Amino acid sequence: MSYVLGIDGGGSKTVCVLMDDLCQVLVRGEAGPSNYQSIGIEATLQSIQSAIHNAVDAAMITNTLKIDAICLGLAGVGRAADIEVVKGLVKELQNNKLPIRWGLQPANIVICNDALIALVGGIGQTVGIVVAAGTGSIVFGRNHAGHTKRVGGWGYILGDEGSAYKIAIARMNAALKSDDGREISTSLLEGFKQHLDLESIEDLIEVIYRRRWGIKQIAALAPVVDFAAASGDIIANIIIDDAVKELVKATSTVIDAIFTADSILEVVTTGSVWRGRCKIHERFAASIAKKFPNVKVIFPRDESAYGAALLALQTTRN
Repeated sequence: MSYVLGIDGGGSKTVCVLMDDLCQVLVRGEAGPSNYQSIGIEATLQSIQSAIHNAVDAAMITNTLKIDAICLGLAGVGRAADIEVVKGLVKELQNNKLPIRWGLQPANIVICNDALIALVGGIGQTVGIVVAAGTGSIVFGRNHAGHTKRVGGWGYILGDEGSAYKIAIARMNAALKSDDGREISTSLLEGFKQHLDLESIEDLIEVIYRRRWGIKQIAALAPVVDFAAASGDIIANIIIDDAVKELVKATSTVIDAIFTADSILEVVTTGSVWRGRCKIHERFAASIAKKFPNVKVIFPRDESAYGAALLALQTTRN
């Protein structure tokens, strides 16, 4: 029996799944974040090592467990230089005293970005498109010829259109303009004050600037826009519609770049933005169907770490 490891390393947590050669996930383990661009390579190594250790410990088959392949799908890994850094990390993993036997060859080590493993985990194969809209946003596609196309993923300053962060920022702008009298009245103003327990909207200055709120804290305000939009607020619905338009435009760009207009394919949606009450998923799916009748928008069939394990397993069958 062959065993492989699939690693999903993101900005908030690392997930490791142990899979056998029958595509069965035996167990999973979790640990802290592993985006080396933000936390450094040593902390990333520790998180990945801990996730593997937790998974293998739970499997309780350490006496015979030999790992024949591994795939690491990590946030922030997109350039050739990044891949070289992670190759060094894999060497360190094999030198550490993990309770497993390594049987890795260079061809059985897959290093890629987290968008690819989200695509494979979400759809179950390597062909299709993933539209990730969480704290940030990115659209990534791969066709039958192996050609890929990425749109977005430029971060909260340069991009991330359609993300929870950008939705939250638009919400704050709308609430402040409403308070100024520059825009029509919106329930976002009161919703904002209640959610943050503000006596007045001016207190927002203290929350955002003096408390030095980060990206994730601001992005966590997006559900208030979702609730207001679901309740019929005009401004909130404009914000949601704008987010949908940006995500549809990004997805269309990927389709036009590596597929044909009549291609039959699936688009998997991942991230917190899609789980709202205002039917943003339905709005997006309807817009895509109108432009591309043969494209089906779906929710993930499985998690990203599962996709990483499938990619690892694929190397043992070539």
